[in-house]
Amino acid sequence: MLVVHGGWVPGAGSPGRLIIWAEDPGVPLTSTSRARSRPHPFATAAAQIADALGEAVAAATTESVTISLPSTGRGPLPSPETGVEAESATRGVKLGAWTVPALSVPGDSAMTALGLLADPDPDGPWLAGASLRYLSLLAGYACDLARRGRMLPQLVIEAGVPAARWRPVLTGADTVTFRDFAAGMPPVVRAATGGHPIGRTVRDALDSLLDGAARDALPDRIMVGQRPGPKAALPDRWLAALTAGPALPGAAESEVRDLRRALDDWMRAANEANGPVRVSFRLIEPAPETDEWALEFALQSAEDPSLYLPAEALWDGEGFPGLPKRPDETLLAGLGRAVRLFPLLHVALLEQRPAAMPLSTAEAHDFLVQAAPLLQAAGFGVQLPSWAGRKAVGLKLTTRTKSKTSTSRAVADSGFGLSELVDFRIDLVIGDGAVSADELAELARAKIPLVRVRGQWVELDDRQLKAALKAVNRRREGEMTAGDLLQQVVEGGEEDLPLVEVDADGDLGDLLSGQAAERLTPMPTPAGFQGTLRPYQERGLSWLNFLGRLGLGGILADDMGLGKTAQTLSLLLTEQGDGKTLLVCPMSLVSNWHKEAGRFVPGLRVYVHHGSTRLRGPEFDDAVAGADLVITTYGTALRDLETLRGVRWSRVVCDEAQAIKNSGTRQSQAVRAIPARTRLALTGTPVENHLAELWSIMDFCNPGLLGPAKRFRRRFQEPIETRQDEDATAALKRATGPFVLRRLKTDKNIISDLPEKNEMKVWCSLTPEQATLYQAVVEDMMAEIESTEGIQRRGNVLAAMMKLKQVCNHPAHLLKDGSRLPGRSGKLARLEELADEIVSDGDKALVFTQYAEWGSLLQPYLAAHTDRPVLWLHGGLSKARRDDLVERFQTAGEPMLFLLSLKAAGTGLNLTAANHVIHFDRWWNPAVEDQATDRAFRIGQSRDVQVRKFICTGTLEEKIDAMIERKKALASSVVGTGEEWITDLSTDQLRELFSLDPAAVR
Repeated sequence: MLVVHGGWVPGAGSPGRLIIWAEDPGVPLTSTSRARSRPHPFATAAAQIADALGEAVAAATTESVTISLPSTGRGPLPSPETGVEAESATRGVKLGAWTVPALSVPGDSAMTALGLLADPDPDGPWLAGASLRYLSLLAGYACDLARRGRMLPQLVIEAGVPAARWRPVLTGADTVTFRDFAAGMPPVVRAATGGHPIGRTVRDALDSLLDGAARDALPDRIMVGQRPGPKAALPDRWLAALTAGPALPGAAESEVRDLRRALDDWMRAANEANGPVRVSFRLIEPAPETDEWALEFALQSAEDPSLYLPAEALWDGEGFPGLPKRPDETLLAGLGRAVRLFPLLHVALLEQRPAAMPLSTAEAHDFLVQAAPLLQAAGFGVQLPSWAGRKAVGLKLTTRTKSKTSTSRAVADSGFGLSELVDFRIDLVIGDGAVSADELAELARAKIPLVRVRGQWVELDDRQLKAALKAVNRRREGEMTAGDLLQQVVEGGEEDLPLVEVDADGDLGDLLSGQAAERLTPMPTPAGFQGTLRPYQERGLSWLNFLGRLGLGGILADDMGLGKTAQTLSLLLTEQGDGKTLLVCPMSLVSNWHKEAGRFVPGLRVYVHHGSTRLRGPEFDDAVAGADLVITTYGTALRDLETLRGVRWSRVVCDEAQAIKNSGTRQSQAVRAIPARTRLALTGTPVENHLAELWSIMDFCNPGLLGPAKRFRRRFQEPIETRQDEDATAALKRATGPFVLRRLKTDKNIISDLPEKNEMKVWCSLTPEQATLYQAVVEDMMAEIESTEGIQRRGNVLAAMMKLKQVCNHPAHLLKDGSRLPGRSGKLARLEELADEIVSDGDKALVFTQYAEWGSLLQPYLAAHTDRPVLWLHGGLSKARRDDLVERFQTAGEPMLFLLSLKAAGTGLNLTAANHVIHFDRWWNPAVEDQATDRAFRIGQSRDVQVRKFICTGTLEEKIDAMIERKKALASSVVGTGEEWITDLSTDQLRELFSLDPAAVR
């Protein structure tokens, strides 16, 4: 199966173009060429791509494109969607230039192409890579902007010729969405751009896509009558060209200048709402027994919405930090712009000091339905009652088991309790109460869209009422199986008539409550388990056992360190003799599972199926026949799929189940293809990027329960991710809650005896030698950065950051001259002090660095300095050697330091013998650092954990740390990809970032 990727190349004075290329993981993945730009070894021929994609690329031409991809000396790394495990992916990886056969789609045809490629056939010959899915989402966003009229016509110059184009108007929430698209762009999208900044790439793509969407949405002609000829006035020709060919050749220069000036002014006026302070509107419900609404005016900070100043307080002279010098003028100007969107505001503007205005119920409804969305889209603040926008009419499902023991008897008799018959009743509800058919018919006859029902205001629309009236005539009570009823709950009713409440009893009630772990009687620690389960782990065991009895799968999503391994092993112990379990995990965790099984459940028979010496044929069959638990890796499961499919598994368990979050990968499809009675996913992050990942993992656990991916995307993903739809969010929680158990270790109700984690920053000064080297690197690298462009500039920025961080570590790290270490680094001096203190207290510490060469210098020096063992774990060690080092650190009684490479040891290790964690150099990705810290801060840790992050004052380390602190809410999206985001800063911003504060030198 081909993995198809998309890229966007911005145009130079012309529309950009969509680039499509593909990988074929079925061919050799390595290259023997050593040229600067080499042919991609497993790229697909352009003709083969065209055959696979069909009419979607009818307008494309073929070309050879040079792209920059993460690579090793053997070749480019395969994309995650191929399901191929990249060898040596953590060592020697750098950007390499590769030529690929590609299809080039002109910008004017890109919208059509992406629309046809948005939903590939799961059984077809290709699947979409992250970059193509991203561009399809961007195309969908462009269509949404066009549908909402968030665009203006412009006159642009393309290849020296005037052209009529539609351009997006991004204000308010759309500005935030655009920033999200920029922050979330997969690097492959601009791998062929030659280094254009992310912002320009997104904007150029959005411009072209919106222009295509606008032309599709508008009628063939905006003008009435004949199209103007080539000698007609430019404004007439321009207007006609907005729905025809965009080029306007032969226009007089003065006409072009005048029209562009007027259109530019129009665009500027449309973006006026993007200031630091905006006008805000708050709709206030009537007091009881009255029908008079109020619309309050206010000024609000665009950056911090909690800074809110009602107009009445503004006229009394109050304010908040950041207000303009004349806030009254800002308010009046904003109200004047808003009149165009809500004409009734002109009444308030007749007052000298407008602060609020009364509204009737009909006017309040007009504001809710028509004005509020327009005002929000235009950048104004809008606050509505909590019930606004929710579907007022819904369904309540009530179900009762036939007798108190029927479900349990069915489980005992058939082993599948969902075949039990239950009684059900469906009621219509509005607000918080059920309504009868007569009450519903009366509301429909009244045709009042905004009505108070039992003291609560609700918004009724015709579609909902019609759907409700149809539902009245359907079967509303009777019998069905528990399995059918469960499917009804998961489907969540209809789009216009959602299921809003479920009332069930018995085991089904426990399941559907989403709180089965709390409602079930906790199972005690099983006999033969070496240890004692904590109370929340006993509840987890009872939940897992409960799902298994019903023949259902689940996601154990407990926070990292809460003992998912122990709970799973205790479950297997309770089921020992009832069947065989296959556990699939990353290669780095194979030893951990094997050792933990031997530690907790020594009576469990375990076979590890992994590596070149793994058993095959009859020997494999014999090993499995004598095992209770078979451990394998995701890569081995893919390679040995047919062998594993031949075994009758009682349960398949996926650890670190985010490995199957992409349902289209070969790895994910292979694991799904292994048959089992029940399935279990273990992951602390069931959703990392988008809700399709939750669908993928849920579909592994309970195939088909959430329906096909397309329906899930339409029913849940798109409403939640694009509109933050509260009804869809509640429906998804109701549908998935019964099958997901998530507890956080920060919740003291879950675990009260986990010690504290104390994080602190350790500020270090540069030595004079470091300061001199730092300044020299800045001057040399800034000269190179200023003289280069595109991908070469990005490479120089990354190289400059690496060199500056090496200087901050130690001069010998940069110079690589084997020179002495003591007395030359502020960081090393601070580490020496801390190491002495830690060792003298009899403690152990983890010291993380991202540079293997620095760790190799540091390890012998620290061992000599402390006269204590200093262990050193990095990616070049064999698995056996890694295991030996971890075992020694965990069991040896003497104090010691464990030096670790961040990439090689940031996940998958249990190092609770340490109660100190030191990050010697920063990765600037909070999630990566937290994962590394959690090697020590996890269950089994009995002491408070001291976490120290070294930062050199006055350097880029301090400045980037400050940037992260200022934007903590965005840290996961902006900084989450590592350090690539820094390469898009302007030269002036880089100079400020890299410059050395004179106070940094000690």
